[in-house]
Amino acid sequence: MKLWGGRFTKETDELVHSFNASLPFDKRLYPYDIKGSIVHAEMLVKQGILKVEEGEQIIKGLEEIREEIDKGQLQFDYKYEDIHSFIEAHLIEKIGPVGGKLHTGRSRNDQVALDIRLYLRDEIRNIQELLLLFKQDLLLLAEKYKDIYMPGYTHLQRAQAVTLAHHLMAYYFKFKRDYERLTDNLKRVNVLPLGAGALAGTSYPLDREYVADRLGFASVTENSLDAVSDRDFILEFHSIAATIITHLSSLSEEIILWASNEFNFIELDDAYSTGSSIMPQKKNPDIAELVRGKTGRIYGNLVQLFTTLKGLPLAYNKDMQEDKEGVFDTIDTLKIILQIYPEMMKTMKIKKENMYQACRKGFLNATDLADYLSKKGLPFRRAHEIVGQAVLYCLENKMELEELDYRKYQELFPAEKELFAADLNKYLALEYTVENKVVIGGTAVTETARIIDRERKWLEDRLVFLNR
Repeated sequence: MKLWGGRFTKETDELVHSFNASLPFDKRLYPYDIKGSIVHAEMLVKQGILKVEEGEQIIKGLEEIREEIDKGQLQFDYKYEDIHSFIEAHLIEKIGPVGGKLHTGRSRNDQVALDIRLYLRDEIRNIQELLLLFKQDLLLLAEKYKDIYMPGYTHLQRAQAVTLAHHLMAYYFKFKRDYERLTDNLKRVNVLPLGAGALAGTSYPLDREYVADRLGFASVTENSLDAVSDRDFILEFHSIAATIITHLSSLSEEIILWASNEFNFIELDDAYSTGSSIMPQKKNPDIAELVRGKTGRIYGNLVQLFTTLKGLPLAYNKDMQEDKEGVFDTIDTLKIILQIYPEMMKTMKIKKENMYQACRKGFLNATDLADYLSKKGLPFRRAHEIVGQAVLYCLENKMELEELDYRKYQELFPAEKELFAADLNKYLALEYTVENKVVIGGTAVTETARIIDRERKWLEDRLVFLNR
């Protein structure tokens, strides 16, 4: 059955039908198509457009179809063009010609716009929940590792010492912003398009506000052309998804580096690693690598939709059928990653001593020495120059800054000798260089603990809200 064809004299070519059809992928929208159709039927009865008994027949038939699909009793038949024609055909087969009245006052154009909004609304909330659970795990790991020192890097060069907790919390805040972006995206998703018809609205006295309320939409679209052509909310979702996978890819790159023999900071659990087909000694971080690789796939889905939409005139065009497969793929990819990733991180072994020793080499306290001198009144630029010269001396003599006695500093820099006191090495000690950064957002354990406590409350409030 096609939802069109009265003016056609020939059947669609079989190959053209296969190329044109969307049922092989939009079948996953069936619960949303049925949900929207039930409320549409209720509204048609409420407005006197359908008789009560007709509405009851339609709703009962739709509920039976949903149950039959859920139980696998009704299989998808790809002779139908899309999920809309599949459901409507089975409804008419089940209850007779009255099933054909369901489409009164609507078009496939506003119907599919409704379905994708209902679907995306649910999946955004699912992804948000997975993000919250991942963030909760990151918070627990940060609390567990608050006393583990490690190098912080710029340009992949050891820069200054931080704690592993502080490092993990950096990703926590990236994912927090992702969560908040999705919350904002929902404002644009949660708008009812049904009632826009094909492009110009309808002459039937529909109650769009009733439908919006029953389906949980915050508002209704206010321009029928825009309602059926708008896919901005999907572009916005793709952009947020691309940002999420960027953060996951960055974290994956660090895990890959940390697991290498060159860093040797962590060991991944066997359940989240693979081996080599030829080299028995290998333990490869394939899951992290695959997450990094999936980044291009999710970026591609964003670019694909931008490219599809960029030249379309108003209102609906068949090109827009290409809005679904990419979003399905992006959602499926993100959801499985966000389920695997927390477990991979919770089970990895932290090599605390290796991280600590890495902090003892590479002059990670150089900035602290410059600050030490600057706080005694020396212009920071001169302090920077002195420390650079001290680093050069240490490199030539295979030493670290804290291994030089304060008297050696006085000897090397006689013009500033009064600035170097006997307590110098206290300020260059690894623990002090981390703990003296008590500024908001600094590396001090007390500051990290404060942030963790605050964020725990933030998480609890949102997890309770999601689980209502």
